[in-house]
Amino acid sequence: MDEYAIGVLTNIGLFSFIAASAYLLLVAGELSFGQQAFFGVGAYAAGICTAMLGWPLPLAALAAMALGALAAALVGLPTLRLRGLYFAMATLAAAEMLRILFELFHWQLEIGGETVGPDGTQGFRGIRWVFERGVEPADFLALVWALLAVVAIAIHLIEKSRLGATVRALGEDPELAGMLGIDVLRLKLGVAAAAGALAALGGALFAHHNTYIEPRNFDIMLGVHSLAYALIGGLGTVFGPLLGVALDLGLLEGTRFFQGYRMIVFGGLVALLLIWRPRGLLDERVVHWLKTRFS
Repeated sequence: MDEYAIGVLTNIGLFSFIAASAYLLLVAGELSFGQQAFFGVGAYAAGICTAMLGWPLPLAALAAMALGALAAALVGLPTLRLRGLYFAMATLAAAEMLRILFELFHWQLEIGGETVGPDGTQGFRGIRWVFERGVEPADFLALVWALLAVVAIAIHLIEKSRLGATVRALGEDPELAGMLGIDVLRLKLGVAAAAGALAALGGALFAHHNTYIEPRNFDIMLGVHSLAYALIGGLGTVFGPLLGVALDLGLLEGTRFFQGYRMIVFGGLVALLLIWRPRGLLDERVVHWLKTRFS
């Protein structure tokens, strides 16, 4: 496999984490434009842990996930009381606040004769844990997809459980769910924290793949795309968002046929699907048909 193909497949895997993060909130009935913030929290946290504190990547990724979950919970406490467009705009505002904080964040250390650490708008260079340990691009690709497979299977199994059914019921009708004794705010807060941890894991891997990050990597367009991936791929299964990422990065960006027209085609595809299939390609009806067909 050539380097370009490895790069495309790695990016598909990395951005699938934030797409799955947006999917979790959509299933719970919330439209978030702010998952890029937790992707950024994970990237900065993991970068600091490995490049500045000397931690191994697995431990750094766990710390990033914990901080991502905490940040998502703190954002969710005030915003999850809002509904619809108000919640969406609140998450966007929170994400922009965090992006500006990244621009104001300066903390550098002298390590091996080189200054390492976040430097505001100049970004964070020298996140070289992967390269210093001789991890080849193909090996990192395998790591990303192995973690993504674990996450996808875990979410799939949870969706088949009572908890998954409760979350979907909450997304369909929160008032009815509350009347049935479900603690709506608490459950949504748990989903938001899980989504934040998932986005942060993707950010941690993203930082170590790129070796350099900067605040504009985590702007509004990343949030819009993550939401669009879930809406395109479908809300019937966690594999829907992965399909959305593959269609965009694999087909539209990964092939030369759409070169220069990717965003036009992508925007048109989103608009058409919102009209034709508002729950995406792999919606609940298609997933049910596939289960009855192949089970």
